[in-house]
Amino acid sequence: MRVIFTTLLLLGAIQPLLGQQYHFTHNDTLRGSITPQRAWWDLAFYHLKVRLSPADSTLTGSNEIQYRVLSPEQTIQIDLQRSMRITRVEQDGQALAFRQDGDAYFVSLVKKQEKGNRESLTVYYQGAPRVAKKAPWDGGFVYAKDAAGRPFIATACQGLGASSWWPCKDHPADEPDSMAISITVPKPLTDVSNGMLRKVTENNDGTRTFDWFVANPINNYGVNLNAAVYEHWSETYAGLKGPLALNYYVLPEHLEAAKKQFQQVPLMLKAFEYWFGPYPFYEDGYKLVEVPYLGMEHQSSVTYGNLFKNGYLGRDLSATGWGLKWDFIIVHESGHEWFANSITNKDEADMWVHESFTNYSESLFTEYYHGKEAAAAYVIGCRKLIRNDRPVVGIYNVNHSGSGDMYYKGGNMLHMIRQLVNNDDKWHNLLLGLNKTFYHKTVSGAEVEAYMIQFTRLSLEKVFDQYLRDVRIPVLRYRFKNNQLQYQWTNCVAGFDMPVKVKLGNADQVLKPVAGEWKTAPAKGATALVVDVNYYVKAAEDTTADQG
Repeated sequence: MRVIFTTLLLLGAIQPLLGQQYHFTHNDTLRGSITPQRAWWDLAFYHLKVRLSPADSTLTGSNEIQYRVLSPEQTIQIDLQRSMRITRVEQDGQALAFRQDGDAYFVSLVKKQEKGNRESLTVYYQGAPRVAKKAPWDGGFVYAKDAAGRPFIATACQGLGASSWWPCKDHPADEPDSMAISITVPKPLTDVSNGMLRKVTENNDGTRTFDWFVANPINNYGVNLNAAVYEHWSETYAGLKGPLALNYYVLPEHLEAAKKQFQQVPLMLKAFEYWFGPYPFYEDGYKLVEVPYLGMEHQSSVTYGNLFKNGYLGRDLSATGWGLKWDFIIVHESGHEWFANSITNKDEADMWVHESFTNYSESLFTEYYHGKEAAAAYVIGCRKLIRNDRPVVGIYNVNHSGSGDMYYKGGNMLHMIRQLVNNDDKWHNLLLGLNKTFYHKTVSGAEVEAYMIQFTRLSLEKVFDQYLRDVRIPVLRYRFKNNQLQYQWTNCVAGFDMPVKVKLGNADQVLKPVAGEWKTAPAKGATALVVDVNYYVKAAEDTTADQG
């Protein structure tokens, strides 16, 4: 009840701002909250085994779930969506009773669960997983054919959830320390999943089993299955932590184009290791895998469908020309290795931690190779894509993400905070520090905000409130009177006090406006004010009759 009550309070606070009503269900709470049946155990290890049948789009499998007991309870929640079904659950060889409640199963444990013990259970399941309508945005399994008419299959389940195709603890706050993935597919298909390939077993029934091992913590939606007749090549990148294995998998008909386009991968790694620190998964390597949809940030198994073109399917999102200098999917989805896969949000409502920083990484990649002015032009050029339809932060405990503005508005917010820091070395160290402090951790948005405030020693609280929790663009209202400039913030959250750089006449000046409070500065004969374009704000001259 406490979780549901908290959610209702948040809804009451945020709905007037959103101008719309949200109606969440019991199933949303089961999926999006730390229920009592989730809270008492900590994930340690998964061994997912899946047998894929392309002929009828079904799969059968099992998942061994190893966990640490945090407090003694006897009921455990396992998530599996209703297109699939659990057929059996065992612990120590003993079959267990379970009941289904929507997309969750509640398993009654017979063995007494002792605090501090490490236990395991195995969940057996089968079904026809949901077919994606428009991956990766409306996710699920994607079924296609290669040029020779052979199966070309992939998963993309961010948002929809990993429980759409395998049983797990489907909440981002808890990740296994490591994971084994065993995928059986009919010949001549190859499966590519996360981590390093340990072995391939030739089975007597015309199938092959590919055994992968992930040595690092992994978020659920980052787990993937990609099955096709792939061409494969590899290289080694000399990175900050030593040699990093790079492996590439593409359809035979795209091999030549891919070998040319994928030369951008080492360039991406060089730039991002500079900005963010070492690639977070050296033990698992880096893979770029062709799939029949645009792409996704699957951990150590980044998927690619950008048609081997620069830009976003050949288009520059910023309309500045800089977005055509590099492949959007290689840069953006790989940036998620640092922000999403290493640093993971604890709640879907804080998805901005993934997307805002990764959107900003596109600008940083541009800066690394083309300079600071090019990077600023790129991020500012993307502002036209901001909708200001609803807050960037979603609603907690119900698996609800915020506005898609978490990309372009979030990236511009970070670019603007860099202006406030006004020290490029300090800004660089902030990015490095975030990745070091929260390496391989799940975090809340509040923790990231607090870290940035502490590191910069700037009062950024109202900046975060304005750009993450409000939909308005702040307006710097100003007027000239008696050779003075009078100014204040309007159209903003109460107490908004972000400094802003302006050109007053021919002189650059930093103003410190406060919401609803007229402040003054010498105008020195100036009659024009222009806000620095690096700030995502508006300016409006006050022409009301009352100039007092």
